[in-house]
Order: sequence, then C-alpha cells, then structure tokens
Amino acid sequence: MTLAPTLRLADGLDLPAIGYGTYPARGQAARDAVADALDAGYRLIDTAYNYENEGGVGAGVRASGLLRDDVVLQSKLSGRYHRHDAAVTAVHESLLRAGLEYWDLYLIHWPNPVQGHYIEAFATLLELRDAGLIRSVGVSNFLPEHLDALRGATGELPTVNQVELHPRWSQGPQRTADAARGVITQAWSPLGRGSSVLADPVVTEIAAAHDVSPGQVVLRWQVQLGVVPLPHSSSADRRRENLDVFGFALFDDEVAAIDALTRPDGRIQGQDPAVYEEL
Repeated sequence: MTLAPTLRLADGLDLPAIGYGTYPARGQAARDAVADALDAGYRLIDTAYNYENEGGVGAGVRASGLLRDDVVLQSKLSGRYHRHDAAVTAVHESLLRAGLEYWDLYLIHWPNPVQGHYIEAFATLLELRDAGLIRSVGVSNFLPEHLDALRGATGELPTVNQVELHPRWSQGPQRTADAARGVITQAWSPLGRGSSVLADPVVTEIAAAHDVSPGQVVLRWQVQLGVVPLPHSSSADRRRENLDVFGFALFDDEVAAIDALTRPDGRIQGQDPAVYEEL
C-alpha cells in the first residue's frame, strides 16, 4: 500500500494530495466505507455537519485500527450556524457526533453572502482553533472577494478552499486566486457527478494512452494542477482505483486538453456562491 504524497498548508498542517469524500453515505454504510478507504490507503476523510454522517466517519476511523494522528479528518459548518454562539455549539456537537477531541480541518460550507455572517463564522472558527478544537480553518465555495473580506476583517486567510471542480467546471480563475493567496484548492465532485465527462473522447483517449481509467485521468489532472480531489465511491474496487493516480503523469498538452473541456454553464446544479444560500 502506497500513501499519497502531502501538501503543506500555510499553517504547517500536512494535507494528503487526495482524499475520500463521504457524501451521501450514512450510518453503517459510512462507517464501512471509511474503514475500507483507510485500509486502501486514504489518509484524508471529508465530511460535513449537513451530510449527517459524522458519526459514521468517526466510527470508521476507530474500526480501521489506525491512530487518530495518522488520519486528517475535516468537516464543515452549515449555513444556519454562522453566528458566534451557534457556531461554537455546532462544532462541539460535531465533535461529539464523531467521537473526536478535535477536527484537523473545519470549513465554512458556503459563504451565504445574502445572510452575510460568514466573517463572524470564520472568526469563531479561529477562536475554536486557538482553543484546540480545530487544528486548521478552511472554507468551501468561497469566491476571491469572500477570501479578501476574511483577510480584511481578521488578518487571516483560510488554509483551504473546497470548491466544485471537474473538467466541465475547471475553475481556472478561482484556482489562480486561491494560489495567489496561499490557499490550497480542494475539489468536490471531482469526477463531475452526473455529467458525461468520463465518457468524453478527450478523457477516454488519454486514458487509453496511459492504460488507466478515465476516472484516474481526471483525478491525475487535478493532482497535477495542485488541487486536492475528494472522490467518493460506494465500490471498494473503485476507491482503490481512484487512489492509484501517483504512478503515472499526464503530458502538458493532455492537462491543457482536459482543462479546455470547461463550460460557462458547467456547474452540476448551478450553485453559484455569489448568491447560493445553504442552510
């Protein structure tokens, strides 16, 4: 078993270059999937308060037999808990559900700009970091202007920004903005859930040339862009395949060809962080 290489976040936390996404698994299915993912070699597990599977994730880690410090676990704060006291309660509840003493990473799930309390939420997570309940504070679905608002108000930036990112929505400007601020980009739905991207001739031809699967090509594309993909699969074989992307490399023209598959309307469900409100 070969573990993924790591990327060092701005605050010094080492983040595996690929992780396992747990949505939409719940209950025993989440426990078993996480335990198997860890057995396969994943060391970064992603969940969220709103996934309702933090308990299954924690149980899966314990069932794996790994030491807690050997795994990077991250969850996310839902939109209805952005005010200070609500955020404090939510993080404590999140830890209790997972049976953990701390989260390695805790992210604000969406900025909810209409509600307009994401700066308060970020400041609260920094407070909880300083109290030892969170090791590193990140965000999800934040646009460059949201990142700058956080820095202007608190003097700090998040360490990661998890965004929708796949060949139909390659997020070039957002990736550039994150990198310019020292923020690592993570990818949710990295394989373009529900889209036809894995059957696209560009992807399938590259896969044939490297004797790998289309999914491995897409994940390798993201890794080479410096993005941390978080693929989910309910199949044990596919989980292992998705992790096996460090034994080959794409050529520069292949990376560019996949990047060019992006579309102006490429979002899977049209969730624009400038207006979308998640509760």
